[in-house]
Amino acid sequence: MSCCFLICDRSKKVTKSFIKSPRKVKLEVSWKAVLSHEFSADYMVKLRNFLLQEKRLGKKIFPSGGEIFKALDFTPIKNTKVVILGQDPYHGIGQAHGLCFSVKPGVDIPPSLSNIYKELQSDVDFMPPSHGCLTSWAMQGVLLLNSVLTVEAHRAASHQGRGWERFTDRIISLLNNEKRGLVFLLWGNYAQKKGAIIDQSKHLVLQSAHPSPLSANRGFFGNNHFSQVNDYLVALGEEPIDWQLPEL
Repeated sequence: MSCCFLICDRSKKVTKSFIKSPRKVKLEVSWKAVLSHEFSADYMVKLRNFLLQEKRLGKKIFPSGGEIFKALDFTPIKNTKVVILGQDPYHGIGQAHGLCFSVKPGVDIPPSLSNIYKELQSDVDFMPPSHGCLTSWAMQGVLLLNSVLTVEAHRAASHQGRGWERFTDRIISLLNNEKRGLVFLLWGNYAQKKGAIIDQSKHLVLQSAHPSPLSANRGFFGNNHFSQVNDYLVALGEEPIDWQLPEL
């Protein structure tokens, strides 16, 4: 059995065949090749059933079904150079769109992302844009991966412990084992614990406090992670990341 995570799309009618059809899993081809078996695992079946039940109860789930795997869609395995680990999606209306720390164009820039922009300004040649959409990073090979991929509206961390962590642990493990020379940015204790499996003899791991206003002054500001990322990539003969975000 495979599953469909387009459960939040109002145009879709939930039926038995719709739930089971493996063709309904919308996932970038390279990621689907290595993750497709996860969708038939018991934990993922339970997660799917939980999400479907929440939807039947009329609860709003973010991001929309077609955006749950956007981090993977924008950043295929072969293109991945940098991994930024977040925790769970923004839970406000219209914010989350599948990339950690990023919000849709036209949405107010969240405080943590505002602090990321401040650090970019001090670290590299960066002018803050008028938006908080980070898709241009993702398209350059920055995997913007939340640990938990869905959330109930206005209830932070409401879908933690439901199975997403196991799925994203699998993603990190695959990248750790199959690639070499990645940069992992682990901001805050949560990300650092999740990234404890990363082989630092193969990859660069950069750690600091989280960019949240509650902790940014305790080591996020001044971490110089963005310039370190590019120095490392250039040393490996890779193209650096253009951190400047275009106006949309």
